[in-house]
Amino acid sequence: MASIMTNAAALTALQSLNSTNKNLEVTQSRISTGYRVAEASDNAAYWSIATTMRSDQKALSTVQDSLGLGASKVDTAYTGMQKAIDTVNDIKVKLVAANGASAADKEKIDVEIKALQGQLKSYADAATFSGANWLSVDTTTGQTTAGTFNDVKIVSAFNRSAAGSVSLGTIDVKVQDIKLYDAYASATGLNDGILDANRLGTTGARQAAVSAPVAGTDAAADTYSVSTLTVVGFSDAQITKQLTVVESALKEMTTAATNLGAAKSRIDLQKTFTSSLMDSIERGVGQLVDADMNKESTRLQALQVQQQLGIQAGSVPGKIAKPGTSPRRAAPSAARFRFWARPIYGICDAACVRLISAGKLPSSKVT
Repeated sequence: MASIMTNAAALTALQSLNSTNKNLEVTQSRISTGYRVAEASDNAAYWSIATTMRSDQKALSTVQDSLGLGASKVDTAYTGMQKAIDTVNDIKVKLVAANGASAADKEKIDVEIKALQGQLKSYADAATFSGANWLSVDTTTGQTTAGTFNDVKIVSAFNRSAAGSVSLGTIDVKVQDIKLYDAYASATGLNDGILDANRLGTTGARQAAVSAPVAGTDAAADTYSVSTLTVVGFSDAQITKQLTVVESALKEMTTAATNLGAAKSRIDLQKTFTSSLMDSIERGVGQLVDADMNKESTRLQALQVQQQLGIQAGSVPGKIAKPGTSPRRAAPSAARFRFWARPIYGICDAACVRLISAGKLPSSKVT
């Protein structure tokens, strides 16, 4: 049925063109942003998962920074500890040389021992990174218990449970077991540093009570400290006890260096794992929300062709033929053209219609 009020063909063409334009906008948005799911309205579930995982990835980036800072602190402490071990070994050699030496030689050896003791303190004081020094400490204040250094916790992991709760994992460093000096005035040999702790001369074990030795007089209860021992006026028996004390301190220092090395190794492993985990999360999020650029670019070309065909289909108005005339030859009156032009986005205005009515603009040229 031909009607001057309703043009079904034009309406169908317009609906098809609108659908094509909408799909074209979606495709152009995906190509410009690179995301298939850029907003919650695109896919609420995928957008929520991606947003949460991106947040976790940022937290993991901070964890990686914390591991790097912790590794630097451990490296600094380990370097200082290693140099201290070498220096204590030198003191051990001097004590061996002092055993059986003359009084004059002992004085010379004692000068060397004092220089080495000063170097030990210098190493410990200098082993500082970002304000943290684990070898030369002061537990007078700032600790849970005076005289005992709190464990240092290095953040090593960001964990999210199946229920959505989060927690942090840490690598703990027991500074109390690796400190060489402690400035706490009331500290006893049990919680002093490795080098300034008082030790029993016969066994090298730490002692809470101090029993200062008298030069030349050997006593079973005498205690010695690596940081203060001297050989001037001391008998060979007393120097032998000093060797026992030095050997005991060396064992503790070796254990401390081993613990630092183990902590450093664990930090390195965790850094590698965290980096791999971040890459895995990024790949997973990409699979959920990233656009396939090859697919979208091909789709864009197809939709652009559909859009052009839709515009051409909508720009061909229907014709109402007079009785006895062919529809192809029906004259495009101004009133009829207004009807046909109106659905095509109103692109033929009043001036256009007047030109057509006057015969100055063929209707076939209007698009």
